[in-house]
Amino acid sequence: MARPTPPAFDKKKIVAENRRARFDYFIDDVYEAGIMLTGTEVKSLRFGEGSISESYAEVKHGEVWLINSNVPEFSHGNRFNHEPKRPRKLLLKEREIARFHGAIERKGMTLVPLMIYFNSRGRAKVELALARGKNNADKRATTKAREWQRDKARIMREHG
Repeated sequence: MARPTPPAFDKKKIVAENRRARFDYFIDDVYEAGIMLTGTEVKSLRFGEGSISESYAEVKHGEVWLINSNVPEFSHGNRFNHEPKRPRKLLLKEREIARFHGAIERKGMTLVPLMIYFNSRGRAKVELALARGKNNADKRATTKAREWQRDKARIMREHG
């Protein structure tokens, strides 16, 4: 009997999305991870501020860290405000962390954050992908396929 497909992640409010990642990488596996945030970081994210366009994740000492993500300071945060580009710990199970560590060490893969969102319970989550980098020829092929799909849709609209 075939294993049932897992349900898609429950995304209520998408805060930041890394659209460039799908162009630069072959996405293999996608995981959902919690993220440890301070109070002013959560408030800043709820206002829709934040960027993960240049960020990545790495495994250090059995923990996964989100590096170089930008959550701007909260406007009413006074002296309790956070540092905008600090490393943030991601909350994952030990088995998932071991899988990430093995894939990064053996296969030369990368951990790329695809988006930050709030789920239905109001928790901030990160969609994390195990990915392999594309070379220039792969990127050209991706662009060519995307342009062909766009042209095909235009032709179908014109000729009904």
